[in-house]
Amino acid sequence: MKRIRSISDLEDLRKSILKQRDPDKITIRMCLSTGCRAKKSIKVISALEYELNKQGLQEKVEIKRTGCHGFCEMGPIMVIEPANIFYRQVTSGDIADIVSETILKGNIVKRLLWKDAGTKEYTKTEQELPLYKKQKKHISYNSGKIDPTDIEDYIAADGYLALCKALSAMTPAEIVETVVASGLRGRGGGGFPTGLKWRICSAAPSDIKYIIANGDEGDPGAFMDRSLMEGDPHRIIEGMIIAAFAIGASQGFLYVREEYPIAIEHLSIAIQKAEEYGLLGNNIMGTGFDFNIAINKGAGAFVCGEETALIISIEGKSGTPRSRPPYPAFEGLWEKPTIINNVETLGNIPQIILKGADWYSNIGTVGSKGTKIFSLVGKVRNTGLVEVEMGTTLREIIFDIGGGIRKDKRFKAVQTGGPSGGCIPISKIDMPVDYDSLREAGAIMGSGGMIVMDETSCMVDIARYFLNFLLFESCGKCVPCREGLKQMHHILTNICEGKGEKGDIKALTELGHFMISTSLCGLGATAANPVLSTLRYFHDEYIAHIYDKKCPAGVCKNLFEYMIDETLCNGCTLCKIKCPEKAISGEKKKPHRIDTAKCIKCGICYNLCKRQAVIVI
Repeated sequence: MKRIRSISDLEDLRKSILKQRDPDKITIRMCLSTGCRAKKSIKVISALEYELNKQGLQEKVEIKRTGCHGFCEMGPIMVIEPANIFYRQVTSGDIADIVSETILKGNIVKRLLWKDAGTKEYTKTEQELPLYKKQKKHISYNSGKIDPTDIEDYIAADGYLALCKALSAMTPAEIVETVVASGLRGRGGGGFPTGLKWRICSAAPSDIKYIIANGDEGDPGAFMDRSLMEGDPHRIIEGMIIAAFAIGASQGFLYVREEYPIAIEHLSIAIQKAEEYGLLGNNIMGTGFDFNIAINKGAGAFVCGEETALIISIEGKSGTPRSRPPYPAFEGLWEKPTIINNVETLGNIPQIILKGADWYSNIGTVGSKGTKIFSLVGKVRNTGLVEVEMGTTLREIIFDIGGGIRKDKRFKAVQTGGPSGGCIPISKIDMPVDYDSLREAGAIMGSGGMIVMDETSCMVDIARYFLNFLLFESCGKCVPCREGLKQMHHILTNICEGKGEKGDIKALTELGHFMISTSLCGLGATAANPVLSTLRYFHDEYIAHIYDKKCPAGVCKNLFEYMIDETLCNGCTLCKIKCPEKAISGEKKKPHRIDTAKCIKCGICYNLCKRQAVIVI
């Protein structure tokens, strides 16, 4: 390891690393992100190492342990270069065939290829996958390609070149104005212009300033920040150093959920290596600029994603929001000017500095520049991480990239923006995804969670689910949020249990608007979004629950019954065999019946019936 003492040293090191690499060498990129580890990718790598040693190939084949490739549904993921062969759902039992056929003979192991559910065609390479074709990977480009624990992998991929440019060829004011001109908006939820925040903080009079990278991702179904921290930690660190130089900070904090052990491990290694290479710490690259980073572990409180609660948490107190103003850019951590940026926001900075504000501002829409990473989950076929240009439509994300709805069911809604987001119906499937369009539709961008729902989702129950989460996570400091959430959740529970009353819709609407206008922080101010958006677009479902005492989706157990359509039932007996309460009767090859007195509405018969003879009434 050579300590980098000047700007030219970094470029020399990068050239040296690239010179030593053989582009024709077989390299196996294996995903070791949280998702693939859960599917035993570590065991797959152990089996791969054993087989390569057994075949005497350990020197001819390189194994690269990477972050998330994005296609989480198909993990564990393996990509074999230079042919770029994409294998999915790889197990230890597949390794012998991969080595004997693909590595030694160049043949494809067909069963490991991805197969399109519609066309039934196999896809051999990573670039051909529909999941990737319409994506525009700028922030997540390295994840899945580099080893996040190897700083030289990041340097070889132009890592820290932006920092060189910032420290050697730009003044702090020029950096700030470049970010302003780029149009970058915060990726953590609010979408506040990043450059404007930096400009305010840089002008604040103080001898001490701080940078905080917010990695406290707590939305159900969201894992964008986690994957970025696991797969490309140096990108975040480089963005933090540039931000610190721009505003005059000498200390930074990475605030990460303790439930993200791999992210914490990779960030810790990255910080240590950056310090060893002279890219972080005192006198960075001989420029005289000092900056250090410490990691703070969050205790899992959702409210600590709010910037003032996060600041108070770092100070060692209970993480509860405080009123603003003063804003953190003027008076933040330990009452000093502080910039808080989401880790994805900071991940944009190196490319903006390296390629310029014009390059970045030409991506996206008028009011929403650049790309955005989303975690696409729920009832969609291709779940995983997607990065798309701002302005890409919901249809393109859900159907072209996500592959459409599982089991060919009807798309009903997509919830964006986390638990405080809104539910967008099928009528708006062609709307562009950007800050302004989402807000107009009654939702928010949030940090980038996107939960897809089909016809079997009850929108009243969905609203109750998210309110239950927010009720549990509210700090309870302000009355509107504390009491408003309790009352709204109580009303929704009654509606789902068949106890809805005439004035419930009016009460929910009034409570929601009251919380928006009076809550102390962003959690309370957006907490009513799931209710107000479902009332706006799925009003008929509320009416059915309250007045007809029916749940059209067949979710709220007190409000529906299962029955068998005798014209569709062929008497296969599968539902009868699997029914845990023996509530189904009938002879083989003759229509069956359900005894509603015995039925516990577990849904087993409904899910099993291939002829869709089991219906909800």
